[in-house]
Amino acid sequence: MSRTVRTIVVLAAAFLPWAVGACGKAPGANEGGGATRRSLAEGFAVGLLLPESKTARYEAFDRPLIEKSVRAGCPRCTVLYLNAQQDAGKQLAQADSLLTQGVQVLILDAVDAKAAGAIVARAEEQGVPVVAYDRFAAGPVDAFVTFDNVKVGEEQGKALLRAISAGGDPRRGAIIMVNGSPTDPNAAEFKQGAHAALDGQVTIGFEFDTPDWSPDKAQQAVEQALTKLGSTPVVGVYAANDGLASGAIAALKGHGVEPLPPVTGQDAELAAIQRILAGDQHMTIYKPYAAEAETAAGMALAAAQGQAYPGTAPRTNSSGHQVPSLLLPVVAVTRDDVASTIVADGIYPLAEICTPAFLGACQRAQLTPRP
Repeated sequence: MSRTVRTIVVLAAAFLPWAVGACGKAPGANEGGGATRRSLAEGFAVGLLLPESKTARYEAFDRPLIEKSVRAGCPRCTVLYLNAQQDAGKQLAQADSLLTQGVQVLILDAVDAKAAGAIVARAEEQGVPVVAYDRFAAGPVDAFVTFDNVKVGEEQGKALLRAISAGGDPRRGAIIMVNGSPTDPNAAEFKQGAHAALDGQVTIGFEFDTPDWSPDKAQQAVEQALTKLGSTPVVGVYAANDGLASGAIAALKGHGVEPLPPVTGQDAELAAIQRILAGDQHMTIYKPYAAEAETAAGMALAAAQGQAYPGTAPRTNSSGHQVPSLLLPVVAVTRDDVASTIVADGIYPLAEICTPAFLGACQRAQLTPRP
């Protein structure tokens, strides 16, 4: 495990036992709510609501890591899990179902941050605390953990600018910006950070906010951008995550753009790591999901007992509520960093990365799976 990521995970793990054994009431915890508090020794149900499965991370990392972390902190606890498949109305119905089943606490990764305020309000009415996970929900949320999303965008923008500048004047052509979903507050922060790095340095020829983080819609947007830009060369593509990057790259290849300009990404999806090694995608953002999952589990177990979680700082959500929050650091990954981050941390087995189609790319990056 790399030193940076090891430090993040150790710190998050250190918070977990402190939180579940702490005294005192968490800021924003429900007062005299309808839920009957139960101890870790007795165990209780933890509700987990994730937003979608188009992005590979949710099923591959977030769900199993959160379930594992809850069990580590409370062996008698159970996790009741539902995925909204990018439907805010469905997520509200799922929350109602979990509340009816008597969950003691909700871990909520909102489809739509504003709409999720109704979930938080209903939970509060029943005395059930809510931990906002990865995306900041509206309403009286009890705790929030995410990565430093503005920093994510800055790292993406800086990496893109470096790559463009390596080929000459960064204004020699235009870039295309493919941002995330307009209903995801994280997407706005990614965009904020990217613009901070890119504005005044490059020419933005086309910009698009992608509904539902859909790779298909990203591909269509880039196709439109290429048509609009005509003979203007595309020197780079800012794609807010790896799924959008896949759509952008498909559009570029479909239009015969060669060589491909540098394309950013986020989430360190397996396919993105393979594209980076092959040279189709320039970089991704690796988020140590174990740290986020462990922190969310610690926050949830603490909140379920009316206890505070350490090391937080207040952040104000869209409804004006101040919420105890933790922002975790991220790691930018290019071809040169795959071995020291993704491989070193065991995110994917080397044999899974270096399939026959990518064996040559792995060898060029000095990554060779054992026979």
